[in-house]
Amino acid sequence: MNQCCAIIVLAKAPVAGLAKTRLIPALGAQGAARLAQRMLDETLAAATEADVGPVILCCTPDIDHPAFTSAARRYGVVSTEQGGGDLGARMHRALTTALQGCAAAIVIGTDCPTLDAPHLRLAAQALQAAPAVFIPATDGGYVLAGLARPMPMLFESIAWSTDVVMAQTRERLAQIGVVAAELSPMQDIDLPADLIHLPREWLD
Repeated sequence: MNQCCAIIVLAKAPVAGLAKTRLIPALGAQGAARLAQRMLDETLAAATEADVGPVILCCTPDIDHPAFTSAARRYGVVSTEQGGGDLGARMHRALTTALQGCAAAIVIGTDCPTLDAPHLRLAAQALQAAPAVFIPATDGGYVLAGLARPMPMLFESIAWSTDVVMAQTRERLAQIGVVAAELSPMQDIDLPADLIHLPREWLD
């Protein structure tokens, strides 16, 4: 087993009306799509800079979207399909596949501008001692999940996209007897009120 830590980036194609839809009231459909493209680029840059293992761009709805093919070429990453099911099913599938080739795997989205290469390295380091690592989000979810082995229960029957995701995940961890590492919480950019946490130049 390779001692690398894979980084999986779950990403939605930056298409107007599809990407960052909750930001459309503030940015418009085109503006939200442009921000989604910038966040995709910044996330892939951080993931490759972390240099802890292979970076996997896990795409929806279409792996052949020009934004994905261009990003995969530019950053030298592997692209895969997210596939069907809810967010939990897609994360579990991606992590389980990555763990076939690496000793650990991390899954992230593209919504957290402060999730940089040093934070990703810290998470990967945590997985050398702990079976799981999380970075909670300030809204009650999480911005990063990392595992050293598959744990399907962590991704089943969770109220995704709500403020109880991290709490429910902690309950599941306790149920299966896993002590996870937790790093300091971070801010997701999901709603118009969150835009104050975004680097100003990302909206140019």
